[in-house]
Amino acid sequence: MTGAAISLQREAAAEEAVTAYPAAQLRPIRWQLLLGFAGLLIGGYMGLLQALERIGVDLYKISEIKTYYQGLTLHGVLLALVFTFTFANAFTQYMTIRAYGRPLASTALVHASFLTALLGVVLAGYAILTNQASVLFTFYPPMKAHPLFYLGAALLVVSTWLVLANLLLTLRAFRRDNPGERIPLIAYMGLFNYLMWTIATVGIAVEVLGFLLPWSLGWVSTTDPQLNRILFWLTGHPIVYFWLLPAYMSWYALIPGQVGGKLYSDGLTRLTFLLFLLFSIPVGLHHQFTDPGIPPAMKAIHAVLTFVVFVPSMITAFSVMAALEMGGRKAGGKGVLGWIPKLPWREPSVAAQLLAMLTFFLGGATGLINASYTMNLTVHNTAFVPGHFHLTVGTAVALTFMGIAYWFVPYLTGRQLFSRRLAIAQAWFWAIGALIFARGQIQGGLDAMPRRTAIGSATYSLPGWDVSNWFTAVGGVIMAIGGVLFFIVLIGTLFNPKRIDPATVEPVLSEPIHGPKDTWKAFDRVGLWVIVSIALMLIAYLPVIIPYLPANMTSPPIKVW
Repeated sequence: MTGAAISLQREAAAEEAVTAYPAAQLRPIRWQLLLGFAGLLIGGYMGLLQALERIGVDLYKISEIKTYYQGLTLHGVLLALVFTFTFANAFTQYMTIRAYGRPLASTALVHASFLTALLGVVLAGYAILTNQASVLFTFYPPMKAHPLFYLGAALLVVSTWLVLANLLLTLRAFRRDNPGERIPLIAYMGLFNYLMWTIATVGIAVEVLGFLLPWSLGWVSTTDPQLNRILFWLTGHPIVYFWLLPAYMSWYALIPGQVGGKLYSDGLTRLTFLLFLLFSIPVGLHHQFTDPGIPPAMKAIHAVLTFVVFVPSMITAFSVMAALEMGGRKAGGKGVLGWIPKLPWREPSVAAQLLAMLTFFLGGATGLINASYTMNLTVHNTAFVPGHFHLTVGTAVALTFMGIAYWFVPYLTGRQLFSRRLAIAQAWFWAIGALIFARGQIQGGLDAMPRRTAIGSATYSLPGWDVSNWFTAVGGVIMAIGGVLFFIVLIGTLFNPKRIDPATVEPVLSEPIHGPKDTWKAFDRVGLWVIVSIALMLIAYLPVIIPYLPANMTSPPIKVW
């Protein structure tokens, strides 16, 4: 047999191995994953420009970016919407296939989710790149963007709805074929995350489709900014958990097995995701503590519920830490903390996620400051806030997704990971850079530095801002180095001629010590918990929204860039 024939035979074998799960579904999953990484690449570059702007280094001109705020909009939309949504869509669909051991119910919906997300990126990207939508990630009216921006953002949300439709259809097929069986744990986690998110999107859907899109198209001449802010934050805080829970899926379902431990409890895991379904939504008013026209009693209720939704994260800390300690001690760790260095830090996927978890401790602590009514009055709308969420979504989520990619991309492509050493170095660069960056932003916020502001161009300053800005810039550069290393590894993997059997890189699902037989079957009553979640949302928001009806449509559009 010739060398060429042997090579072709190997290629065919590798392709067959990759398609152990349905190739027609894995292909659009792979495309959606790569779309997300394209968003990470451009959005991350915009982040570097913003960090350097803090110390007076202006690279916007050579990037064909007209203003700081155009770059900030690109950064926020591409990272907080495109990267997170497409990764969650891809990872959740794949893990659901694996959990059930069967294809998703509809291949057409898998393709439709990818194509809808792609169209949304193209439309919103056009509006932002032509400087017709420099309204930032929050797009507060009366700032007005091009209609394609709102339409593109809406399509990104629709792509997640299509994923949920497929998850529900697949659950129905599973229950039809397996009457009385429990929902597999990993499928449960993905389903409850998407249920929570879809219920929460009622706010953004009403805002965009009912107010902003008609306003942007010129069908109405004015809008109601305060009502739109309430609708935005009805969705705007649950989105944080929609970003976070795919990372939790990996921490619960994969990391214990990767470190040689076991998941503590199937029941605690289900309870965690159930609590997120119930309490992620009625908390949005803690972003509006300084807004007028909202009853203080409702703000207080949302503040208390924000602390309640911290409980499932504490359960996660216990469950994941127990699994890590079990694995570390199994590997020979002694003493109180001796198990930590025994964890597989030389495994790129594990190292990245362990570092993500460490930064999440600080991110959670700063989040509690944001949730506290009195302390929030000090840090609200300051640089403290981006310091906080660069520890959470910017590191806990993003670095976990990168860690997942270190096995997920080789699995989907059948190609060996390019340079494990670079992958490990990337994780450390990103984590260290994020800690330095966040330190600068948090200190700046405590010194009253505003957020959403081109500080490097500001004509005013306070003592201490210069040091904070240098921390931000240095941390941002180190994060950017980590980003460059990630894309070297990613691109090197995509074009790596060395083929692998995907089964060798697919992590095993964690085995729980206390399995589903010890778990209340009521946890699996999906319809009941959806009804309770909707009821809690209505209780939390109707008393706030009803007084604003009919909407006070008095604000004309304003272009501030």
